[in-house]
Amino acid sequence: MLLSVCIVNWNTCHYLKDCLQSLRDFPADGADLEIIVVDNASSDGSADMVRSDFPEAKLIANSENNGYAGGNNQALRAATGDAVLLLNPDVVLHPHTLTATLTFLREHSDAGAVGCRLLSTDGTTQSSLRSFPDPLPVLWEYLKFSKLFPKSKIFGAYRMTYYDYDKPGEADQPMGTFLLIPRKTLDQVGVMDEQFPIFFNEVDWCYRAKREHGWKIYYTPATLTHYGGGSTRQAKPRMIRESHQSLLRFYEKHYRSKTPALLYNAITFAVRCNEKRILKRVMSEQAEAPTATT
Repeated sequence: MLLSVCIVNWNTCHYLKDCLQSLRDFPADGADLEIIVVDNASSDGSADMVRSDFPEAKLIANSENNGYAGGNNQALRAATGDAVLLLNPDVVLHPHTLTATLTFLREHSDAGAVGCRLLSTDGTTQSSLRSFPDPLPVLWEYLKFSKLFPKSKIFGAYRMTYYDYDKPGEADQPMGTFLLIPRKTLDQVGVMDEQFPIFFNEVDWCYRAKREHGWKIYYTPATLTHYGGGSTRQAKPRMIRESHQSLLRFYEKHYRSKTPALLYNAITFAVRCNEKRILKRVMSEQAEAPTATT
């Protein structure tokens, strides 16, 4: 079996180096690796590091930043494996990450994608599973019902706050940090929609795979370490805006025609209000930061 590992990088050279080293140290049993790194015009020497330290990787060095979705599509179109793995550069694999997830994929012929357990550097499990952002789950989230009733499968549906991460199961959208996809599903569903350049591209892909083509999306508790936000934290206010705007584009694409107008307008209004609230808080924190450090 050939596994194509697709990594999109932007100015996270130190993370990328550790990620690639973990791929070298912990290969999958019974599978060869094809590693494809797309560098989105980094200025930190990432491309040179890949060339010198990891010559086994196929490097696509872009002259401009094509975004996460665009970069992944470049890698997906270059991939020749029986399965593809979308992998963020800010992760370190554990000894059995690839073997365990590939075994799970082989044992579940109905799997359109498989995610895994993301651990912080202190060993705690990150909340990385979500349902699709259907109107009612998102509404319960904005109304804070998920915090009042975290064990409820109704009110905690969007962030799946009730889920036991020790057990494998179905999840609409595991975080795209690690998303293992069989070739047959990729060929049917296609690549990422580039109208979601940074956020919600994997959500849109999983939505199409499950809701439009009938594949199941799974989570398995195989582990890796995820540092988180290596690229996005470099432009935090812009990323906050892009995240909310991507959610609105997702709603326009998938829900506008089948959601009652009152509910649709209420959700989109709430999204815009939440964006303004978070931006105000972040900008205030940034303004106060120099004073706080003197």
